[in-house]
Amino acid sequence: MSLKNERRPRSRGDAKRVLVVDDEADIRELLDLTLARMGLLADCVGSLAEARRMLASQRYQLCLTDMRLPDGEGLELVRHIAEAVGDLPVAVITAHGSAENAVSALKAGAFDYIAKPVSLDQLRGMVKSALELPSPDSTGDMGSMGEMSGLLGESAAIEQVRGMIDRVARSQAPVHITGESGSGKELAARLIHTQGARRDRAFVPVNCGAIPENLMESEFFGYRKGAFTGANDDRDGFFQVSDGGTLFLDEVAELPLTMQVKLLRAIQEKRVRKVGATSEESVDVRVICATHQDLKSLVELGRFRQDLFYRLNVIELRMPALRECCEDIPMLAQHILDRLALAANLAPPPLAAQALEALQSYPFPGNVRELENVLERALALMAGDSIGVVDLNLAPSQVPGLVATTTGGSLQDHLDQVERQAISDALKQANNNRTAAARLLGVTFRSLRYRLARLGMNE
Repeated sequence: MSLKNERRPRSRGDAKRVLVVDDEADIRELLDLTLARMGLLADCVGSLAEARRMLASQRYQLCLTDMRLPDGEGLELVRHIAEAVGDLPVAVITAHGSAENAVSALKAGAFDYIAKPVSLDQLRGMVKSALELPSPDSTGDMGSMGEMSGLLGESAAIEQVRGMIDRVARSQAPVHITGESGSGKELAARLIHTQGARRDRAFVPVNCGAIPENLMESEFFGYRKGAFTGANDDRDGFFQVSDGGTLFLDEVAELPLTMQVKLLRAIQEKRVRKVGATSEESVDVRVICATHQDLKSLVELGRFRQDLFYRLNVIELRMPALRECCEDIPMLAQHILDRLALAANLAPPPLAAQALEALQSYPFPGNVRELENVLERALALMAGDSIGVVDLNLAPSQVPGLVATTTGGSLQDHLDQVERQAISDALKQANNNRTAAARLLGVTFRSLRYRLARLGMNE
């Protein structure tokens, strides 16, 4: 049967259209035939100039381009599409083992890449993922999506993160998320996943620092029955479980060097071998990693492979610290309190004005995670109908109007001394009338009595 007969779907008006750019006629025929069998229309050209003309006259849902063209580089086309047709996913075909070209293409804005010789299974999977990307209209409103997913805030830093997530989600490039502990790195990774073409597949989070070194290979790549003592059945690893979806490697800096080599090859070749297996299997996984450490410094110290760093750090997304978004704290605090109160079957208490001021002045070294911890403790131990400064139990040197008077001891010692001084002043002002002192402090008499006993002030 001739290729012309195979391409009968071209007459269908509803078929999606793909632009194929390659100077090798046999590659064009292979891609054309494969796309036709997927019910897609393909326009095949052999040069950059022809590709630009086709893009100017026709709307496409995907572009496949070789890296080497007679009148230029595929990267030029990637950049041209990014500038002129921003919502068109473009995938590049690279020479076998040309990792540098693949990374360059992804950094330039390519959706994904495939290496020669072209694997038709990988090609079909990539094309399917590209065509399943949500339209720009459906992903552009990151405000509502962010709020539903917990990425709250209206500060410039958070808006910048939302915009970056929106752009990154329309790619398959590896993403390296940086930021302090508790700043929401896993949340960002989940948003990238749910906003992209892989949203209906698995999102598999892995804490690299929690896996014993001797189990890493089998945990990541799986194993065959009998591969080692205790391997009583075949088992899939993280890569197989996340096939078609996203693998999130948290604290990736904790991976030992031996595992870094194997991870690099799995990412570059898109193939893995189970422990005890004699052959490799293809996997289609998007890798997103995160760490609070400085990977560049670790590379310089020889503790992290430079080639793996460049492979993972194709796109870097920095999550801001909470102290950089202090104007978002009132919204975040109320959202957290509403959720905690609902779980405890309570009415959410209001935050006193001074307590809110204290929260916005506190540096939060633990970021949003620490804010949630502070509010959960305050909700459990609050003495009155609202949450006050004392209920927050923040470090006194960071609370407006309160200064620690000791120079040594633990944080709890400082807090106890400040609380003891506040109670002592209230009792003195109320002529040792505990009911009146409790009223001055804004707590119940029962709460004051508990605090006097805890601080050893009943005498």
